[in-house]
Amino acid sequence: MAYNDFVSVTIVTYNSGRYIKRCLESVLAQKGPQFEIIVVDNNSTDGTRDILERYEERCKIVLNNTNAGFAAAQNQAIQLSRGNWILTLNPDVLLMPYFIQALLEAGRLDNRIGTVCGKLLAMSPDFDIDAKPRVDSTGIYFTPNLRHLDRGSRQIDNGHYLKREYVFGATAAAALYRRTMIDDISINGEFFDTEFFVYREDADVAWRQQIMGWRCLYTPYARGYHVRAVLPGNRRALPREINMHSVKNRFLMRIKNMTGDLYRRYWLPVTARDVVVLACCLLYEHYSLRAFWKVIRQWSGALDKRRQIMARKRVSDEYMAGWFHYEPVSHPMKKKAVGELGPARSRTQIAES
Repeated sequence: MAYNDFVSVTIVTYNSGRYIKRCLESVLAQKGPQFEIIVVDNNSTDGTRDILERYEERCKIVLNNTNAGFAAAQNQAIQLSRGNWILTLNPDVLLMPYFIQALLEAGRLDNRIGTVCGKLLAMSPDFDIDAKPRVDSTGIYFTPNLRHLDRGSRQIDNGHYLKREYVFGATAAAALYRRTMIDDISINGEFFDTEFFVYREDADVAWRQQIMGWRCLYTPYARGYHVRAVLPGNRRALPREINMHSVKNRFLMRIKNMTGDLYRRYWLPVTARDVVVLACCLLYEHYSLRAFWKVIRQWSGALDKRRQIMARKRVSDEYMAGWFHYEPVSHPMKKKAVGELGPARSRTQIAES
């Protein structure tokens, strides 16, 4: 069967001069499918723009006058893109030569796959890789207290995660999204919620795509390396703005996506985590208290988005609850793609199969 897939690689930079050259070179060295590269710079001041000038003939470069945030800049790049698949990529990621091809081959296996992610391994800011490489991400999962974590994070890569399997979602550091799904689940013309600004926007997309009946497939054959700055154990080393948005977006994501049934199931761990978050803000992260005021200001807008999401809900609460566990949840991919069963089955039926 012939495929005419075209991939748009969208990259958002902000003071990314340390990484962007190697990232772009790894993309330009990709084998297989046709692709374009779109880079949106959020008003960098560290020399990133000087580096990007060297790639103007091979990439589409957009220079913003302000820092619009990751979510808005990614939406900006997606709107400019032409591909039927969109690969969002962080500038601190290096791809192996067949990364994009491996993602595409996995995405073609089932027409209900909206997102594909590969195996990202950890890399230091100096581009050093441990003799025993550690996993950065093989997809994301949610716990009952509404933390979202990367599967396999910091584990030594010793043979785990060797099969294609369905996972809850993908980190936007390197996620391949089907254009059809982007159009289907966008709210008010936005794929990533611009109110999030930065952080958790990919988890929000993953939750929404599951609600609307789309799936995320992990494939081990797509491999890359990622310098991850945000880890559960290094919160105090992060910029204050990142931590503030993290708190804000925890609550915005819940307002938009959590059903009453799901809350009834997990109200105790959710509330316990909320108490911990609030206590940390009161005792240590005073600057993050602004997050609660921002949630109040954005309350009505979040409720409007919620109404639109729930109006397009295509799966049961039982199905969604099955994804929320303290250990990563995944489902093996069946040999025969369910998406090939024809139009007689609705997306609700195939999402719950």
